Amino acid sequence: MDRTIIRLGQQHCDAAVTTLAAAFRHDPAIVFMMPNELSRVRRLRRMYRWMFGEHLKNGIVLGTPGAEVITLWRPPGAVHLHEPVWHPGAVRFIPIFGRHIPRAIRLDDAIRAHLPADEQWHYLRIAGVHPDFQGKGLGGLAIRAGLAQAAASGVPAMLETATPGNVGLYQNLGYRVVSEWHVPGGGPQFWTMTNLTPAA
Repeated sequence: MDRTIIRLGQQHCDAAVTTLAAAFRHDPAIVFMMPNELSRVRRLRRMYRWMFGEHLKNGIVLGTPGAEVITLWRPPGAVHLHEPVWHPGAVRFIPIFGRHIPRAIRLDDAIRAHLPADEQWHYLRIAGVHPDFQGKGLGGLAIRAGLAQAAASGVPAMLETATPGNVGLYQNLGYRVVSEWHVPGGGPQFWTMTNLTPAA
């Protein structure tokens, strides 16, 4: 396995989607939006295919050449560039969330409400390692590569996670918790984290 972190392109899409769907199958936020386990992987593959393409256009995708780890970033100027989950043209989200689209809307709105109002951030939207390759330090490699880009831009970095076990991992990478909150309507707890100062 090549542990080099590179900027990924469209040719990596299928492998990236497989990694992210496997990595997030039991994530609390995903389970809230997609409670039916039987259809979850299919729905996740649709969602992450859309997200991957969207970040190729409006963000940065970093990972290993084999897509064992995938990170989706939004650089300054694109943090708040966002297609709402529900609007007249967003029919693509119905096959993803089905009748649970109101949950996805609540979660999406809550995340946006906890983002800083300005654009001077490097935003880590997604970081996932394929379960077959977890525990090998790949997540840290990819996130540090993104933090180096934040430092080069002279801005801090931020993220949010709904997985309690990830909080300590992100703290080891220089992030700290700035707020804890719940998605309204019985949704999961989130931690918003930032490194506050550009990474060294």
